[in-house]
Amino acid sequence: MDNVEYLSFENSKKRKRFFNLVLLSLILLLLISIVLSVSIGSLKVDPSLSYRILINKLFGITIGDPLELTNNANYNIIWMIRFPRVLLAIVVGAGLALCGAIMQATVQNPLAEPYILGISSGASLGATFSIMLGVGSFNFLSMQGTSFWAFAGALASSLMVLILASLGSKISSVKLVLAGTVVNALCNSLSNFIISMASNAEGMQTVKFWTMGSLASAKWDNLLFPSIVVILCCIFFILQSRNLNLLLMGDESAITLGINLSFYRKLYMVITSLLTGVLVSVCGIIGFVGLIIPHIVRAFIGSDHKNLTPIVILFGSTFMIWADVIARIAIPNSELSIGIITSLVGSPLFVYMLVKKSYGFN
Repeated sequence: MDNVEYLSFENSKKRKRFFNLVLLSLILLLLISIVLSVSIGSLKVDPSLSYRILINKLFGITIGDPLELTNNANYNIIWMIRFPRVLLAIVVGAGLALCGAIMQATVQNPLAEPYILGISSGASLGATFSIMLGVGSFNFLSMQGTSFWAFAGALASSLMVLILASLGSKISSVKLVLAGTVVNALCNSLSNFIISMASNAEGMQTVKFWTMGSLASAKWDNLLFPSIVVILCCIFFILQSRNLNLLLMGDESAITLGINLSFYRKLYMVITSLLTGVLVSVCGIIGFVGLIIPHIVRAFIGSDHKNLTPIVILFGSTFMIWADVIARIAIPNSELSIGIITSLVGSPLFVYMLVKKSYGFN
């Protein structure tokens, strides 16, 4: 018995060391990715110069000749255009990956993702309504025009799904998925109806680009609100690792431990819906990030959310940075929608998960 306990203790220490190594490696990779990504584009910048500009602006530390930094033409390109875009990529990647991990645990479905509650179709309906009908803009928590209506559509569709899933009896994962499918079909039909009635060719192109996702709208004045929301949600769900693990074990285990998982399931659904709605409102619909990132991390780290959640956040941020870089440089003098890049990566992995019958959470 002592040998068994000793081996268990040693295995626990090895897992902890491995987790710490992965965590530190991802933090370092994220920092390197930030410097490299602001240096890559139609106008290439020396990474050492990008590093010195960022250090100067963020911490007030001047490395080298100060005139070289402030008088350089690349100064405004890096600080005013590329760096806000990289920060938005970090926020969106972390948020979508986190939502995917939480959603998969909440509905106990390895193929769940942030848009399972019809959030994407509701946001599309709101954006289509604003773009095609030229509805007047609003200014609400740094969200303007299309962003406001996309958030409103995402929020309305999420509430509709939760209401439908709670009718008759308690909310279950199956009812949530079915209600999400119904709301998704309804919102898509209404969006297509608006497009057909409006007959606006330019508006159609705008809607098409928006529904495939883009980080081109990133500016300093619209970063604060989504950043705060994502940071708060990350902290909250990192602290909820025990309940998330119990969700994977099932309601019977939770009842034995005296925990009301029905309450937590509703709470997590509402929070992830709000977070996804905020993210969709600023960048459009970026698919597959919330689906594939948790699975990739789970394959290496395991299903314990105490370790899974922080790694998912860091990996999602890094993945989104490089997906945006590819979207910016894939076509000379043009830009691909970032949703195309994430779909090209995510689709093969999605098919792999479908055909691998032995796949699960454990």
